[in-house]
Amino acid sequence: MKMKLVSFVILCTLLLVPTIASAEVTNGSIGFGLTPGRLGAIVAAVVGLISMVIGGLSLARSAGRIGIGNGRAGAIVAAVVGLIGIVLAGLHLANSNGGFGTGNGRAGAIVAIMVGLTGMVLAGLTLARSSRTG
Repeated sequence: MKMKLVSFVILCTLLLVPTIASAEVTNGSIGFGLTPGRLGAIVAAVVGLISMVIGGLSLARSAGRIGIGNGRAGAIVAAVVGLIGIVLAGLHLANSNGGFGTGNGRAGAIVAIMVGLTGMVLAGLTLARSSRTG
């Protein structure tokens, strides 16, 4: 199981690094690379991704695929971490000025909100399953 998780993290890193490296600011004043806006959106997205991983693992545990138990504790952690990711992304989205493609991370914040919501949905599914079987 740990090998699958390590493989997943390596795959996500390999997919994320070229995207960050090729990010371009359209106004030309900053150039290529990470801007503070993009960095804030990436942090929120990583927190949401952690929520998705924990939620998926707890859902698998509640289905009896890995470990023992009903996965309820993992689901609660995934819901809290997902909520933190959504709040971070929402604050970033509210405080960023400019449109898409300006380096402010607005699109990344929207993606981070969706990733955090997905983690919370996985947590909710786990909690629903654990209340039926427990």
